[in-house]
Amino acid sequence: MKKKLVILSGAGISAESGISTFRDAGGLWDKYPVEQVATPEGYAANPALVIRFYNERRKQLLNVEPNKAHRIIADLEQNYQVSVITQNIDNLHERAGSSHVIHLHGELTKVTSSLSPNDPRFIKELKPKEYEVKMGDLADDGSQLRPFIVWFGEAVPEIERAIDEVMQADIFVIIGTSMNVYPAAGLINYVPQGAPIYLIDPNEVNVHHNRPIQVIREKASVGMKILQDKL
Repeated sequence: MKKKLVILSGAGISAESGISTFRDAGGLWDKYPVEQVATPEGYAANPALVIRFYNERRKQLLNVEPNKAHRIIADLEQNYQVSVITQNIDNLHERAGSSHVIHLHGELTKVTSSLSPNDPRFIKELKPKEYEVKMGDLADDGSQLRPFIVWFGEAVPEIERAIDEVMQADIFVIIGTSMNVYPAAGLINYVPQGAPIYLIDPNEVNVHHNRPIQVIREKASVGMKILQDKL
């Protein structure tokens, strides 16, 4: 039986594909205050701005490709039972071939009801030709279509499923995340005793945990190749 490899990925893995991060200097937060584009209050105040912001993010997906790190993670499915838990809203893990991806913070290529955003009846996957959502485009309940994104201040519906995956991990890998955003950063607390933990990041990451962690101080693509060779 294959060992279970659980990967927690963040913005650092997609940055190598050319997707802007929010937190780094020159990142998206410099251009758009978080309060405007990533909170329920911002959406209520100016839905047109928020919809336009995510339209721009979707169009960016058309011009980027999965990188080597995404592809190595997908390739590891040949030898491991791989679950990817990602804080990213892009679809690069899926496009690289990963078959089991949990999106903690929503999915950029999906839209949903403004009234009941987590009701599966109203969640819709957009084809690339539909990436330009307009004011007046309605969900089946008659409300404006909004991005299927978990904004700051909203519950994270997938966290329980993510916890279940981590609790079964034989190996746990953290890649490209600051470990500052909760509840995702708390997932490390559910790694079984004895399961090795690897952390891949070119920067120093302050993990608030006393478990031994094997750190690979490299960018995602280089670090994943090193890890693949170790495993």
